[in-house]
Amino acid sequence: MDLLSKIQQAYTSSSEDDQPIQSKLDEPLVDQKEDQSLVQTSAIDINLAPDVNITDLQLQKFSNEINRFKTDNQLITKNNHLNGVIEQIYLNEGKFHEQYHNFENFGYAINPSDNGGKKLVYSNTVNKIDMDAGVENTLSKSRKAYKKELKRKRQAAGDPASGEFMGPWAIYDGMEQFKTQRADLDEEQKEMMQRYEEMRKERIDEHKPRNDEDTEVHKSTTIFHGVGGDYGANKSFIDHPPYLRNKEHACFIPKKWVHTWVGHNKGVQKIEFFPKYGHLMLSASHDSTIKIWDVMTHRKCMRTYMGHTKAVRDISFSNDGRRFLSAGFDRVIQLWDTETGKVIRSFTNRKTPFCVKFHPADDKQNIFLAGCANKKILQFDTNSSEITLQYEEHLGSINTITFIEGGRRFVSTADDKKIFLWEFGIPVVAKHISEPDMQAIPAAVMHPNGKYFAGQSMDNKIVIYDCKGNFKMNRKKKFSGHLNSGYACGLDFSPDGQFLGSGDADGKLWFWNWKSCKNLRTMKVHEGVCIDVKWHPIEPSKVATCGWDGTIKLWD
Repeated sequence: MDLLSKIQQAYTSSSEDDQPIQSKLDEPLVDQKEDQSLVQTSAIDINLAPDVNITDLQLQKFSNEINRFKTDNQLITKNNHLNGVIEQIYLNEGKFHEQYHNFENFGYAINPSDNGGKKLVYSNTVNKIDMDAGVENTLSKSRKAYKKELKRKRQAAGDPASGEFMGPWAIYDGMEQFKTQRADLDEEQKEMMQRYEEMRKERIDEHKPRNDEDTEVHKSTTIFHGVGGDYGANKSFIDHPPYLRNKEHACFIPKKWVHTWVGHNKGVQKIEFFPKYGHLMLSASHDSTIKIWDVMTHRKCMRTYMGHTKAVRDISFSNDGRRFLSAGFDRVIQLWDTETGKVIRSFTNRKTPFCVKFHPADDKQNIFLAGCANKKILQFDTNSSEITLQYEEHLGSINTITFIEGGRRFVSTADDKKIFLWEFGIPVVAKHISEPDMQAIPAAVMHPNGKYFAGQSMDNKIVIYDCKGNFKMNRKKKFSGHLNSGYACGLDFSPDGQFLGSGDADGKLWFWNWKSCKNLRTMKVHEGVCIDVKWHPIEPSKVATCGWDGTIKLWD
């Protein structure tokens, strides 16, 4: 068969497709084994007329045409949140903040669900206060006028002492139904409220600004007990005897009791010898008085200074001894004239001063430091009676202030168990000493050579620090054996620096050798606490002690 006959046969075979499908289905299938080129086929019955509800389709189309202009929020018919319906609103950020602040400050804002309308929503607290005042739409009163009007409608807070105190919970006029009912106070509660009110008034009085008339409460009086010119003609009792000479000498440990001064009604807290000569001795007592005693001749009380209303905590002589400072628990520091007994000036910051100290330089005798209970060290000027500087770093009440290096620096200790080294005149800590095993140091003294600082530690030890160069603890020197925990027992070096003496809680006087740190002698000197010890500046073996039994004793 040639190519032309094949093409004609192909065109004629297409007529077979015009035959009905059923005729082909009626023909028997060809066996696959006989001719594997043929493929078995089957017909699929297709339903060209499905069962569709034309009415539902028309209703859905009609519903879409109706809701075409509605928002998504208007189409919500069921709760889409546990508490209700949450709507989505797309706002400009500036408009949102504007309406938010209007609602917070003025109590109203434009309803975001109003699709561009002017309908307002109001907060529950304002209750259309602006509409009552004639505010329309977004127009509003000034903020000051609104707050003033709202404040005027608020009821008074009440007196805290009366039991009707409302404070920030005070209601507004017209809201009496929301006022909480309070139970009546019984007698015990009323007494407690009265005590609290008295304490509150006392605190208010303490912080009130005081004038000169108020400071006259601390009026000073003095009583002179001696006779002028005890040491010669035309000499006052504060002038030293001519035979006393301040010179270097070897010291010895006292062995026996020599004299007892009795005159204070309560315990004696602090004693201080007259500078350089020690012919007089100053004592501060819990009975709010200060006395000066003769040491060298008749050993009597020369003058009594009465200017405090509470116990006296500390005293300090000036370099020449003609003035001295006293700090009392009445929160007042007095500057006294030693000879006349008059108060030159009074200083206070309304906080309890625990220690006072004159500057050791002769050209700075108008400056002194005071460590107070408010964790501050105050620098006062006696010429102007003003606070010239404040040293604020401690975290507890100031216990001691000790000048070193001729007053160029000073060391402070406090209840926070820290030791701070300061440059005088610079209120920044030069060195901060704080160790985990450190205890508070309530009393301190300098070695006569100026190289060592001794502190009475609360763990029944005396700790030593090197003052020259890098201020650090000298761990080779430790003095222990006495009991001083809980008491600010004083300590002192002998003038030659050979011995160290200290009191303790049992009324004993302890002496140690400075070089070997060995205890040389222990003496029972007071009934109760021996709170302070002072070595005489000239006499080689005389030591004065004072205790809370109200006596001052001299040992030699």
